[in-house]
Amino acid sequence: MVFFKKFFYFCAPLVFLSAAFLFFVDDAGFACSRVLSANNGQAVLVGRNMDWPENVDSALWFLPKGIKRSGIDGPNAAVWSAKYGSIVLASSVKGQSFAADGINEKGLEANLLWLNESDYGKRDNARPGLSIALWAQYILDNYSTVEEAVKAIEQEKIQIVDINIPMYIPTVGTTMTKASLHLALADKTGDSAVIEYINGKPVIYHDRAYTIMTNSPTFDKQRENLKQYQGFGGDKSLPGTSQATDRFVRASFYMKNLPQPNNLREALAYVLSVTRNASQPFIVSLDPKNPYTAATIWRTLGDLTNGYYYYESTISPYLVWADFASFNGIAEAMKIDLSKNQDYHGNVSKLFKKADPSELKVPKFD
Repeated sequence: MVFFKKFFYFCAPLVFLSAAFLFFVDDAGFACSRVLSANNGQAVLVGRNMDWPENVDSALWFLPKGIKRSGIDGPNAAVWSAKYGSIVLASSVKGQSFAADGINEKGLEANLLWLNESDYGKRDNARPGLSIALWAQYILDNYSTVEEAVKAIEQEKIQIVDINIPMYIPTVGTTMTKASLHLALADKTGDSAVIEYINGKPVIYHDRAYTIMTNSPTFDKQRENLKQYQGFGGDKSLPGTSQATDRFVRASFYMKNLPQPNNLREALAYVLSVTRNASQPFIVSLDPKNPYTAATIWRTLGDLTNGYYYYESTISPYLVWADFASFNGIAEAMKIDLSKNQDYHGNVSKLFKKADPSELKVPKFD
């Protein structure tokens, strides 16, 4: 506990400064940047930003194993009982909550980010359906490693089913937009994968070297674009816009050139420094087709080695976290509401309250 208090006070000034450099809300949907640090000698760490054009409410959840779920509200839904407990960050859109990010008790992390090119195919009722809103939770509930999850996805036994979500753009108003997402996975061994659905089929990039993911274009094109820049085979200088291609390059460069940390506190701070660099300032999103060009509203940092999950709102000066050890022996779902800009700080595991896991279900928007 003393260690994590020290980490908080070390990071708090950085958090405060970065809040002014970021967005305007507390939580949201699925755009952003994700980085993986697996060779720092301290812990396997995954940092992630959420960039979105409007405020939606969020909560941290602890979800024990054994929870039963249904993948869609329709015929031939995928059904399962969670094999593993998880800590997730769930966002609420018009009162309906679903997880965009989280880790499970085995050290597997799942991150959903926006990808315009995503195409999950026409609904095939012969295959069990899984809503895109439950994709990350399904992975965390059922698999312990990246390798295990990738093998299951390759078999295509279930079908990802897209949904339309309401999105408010200040210059446009509220529009219904297809949730176009791709998935990043990492585990405590440092393994990594990016999964994208193109023309109805999963395209899987599975390698420990795949440590960065942002948004459009597709992952293969992002890596090809990277070769134009200094340090990756090209002669171009680091780009500085908020576009996903530029964030991919900057995050790749800074992760490659981080110093070796002397302790876990430094390792955590180093990863946060990169996600903050890839963040976007308080701006008005103008383009409903590219919501990921909006401001950063929160960040998460998963410590897959030690089972800690950190959360930072960009309108709060505080970093908060929860850990699996604090939930040992607890067999009921619990959550802590983060939607009212409460001044929580440090380890908030003991502040979670009993909650109904059915809140996290397939969203339906009229």
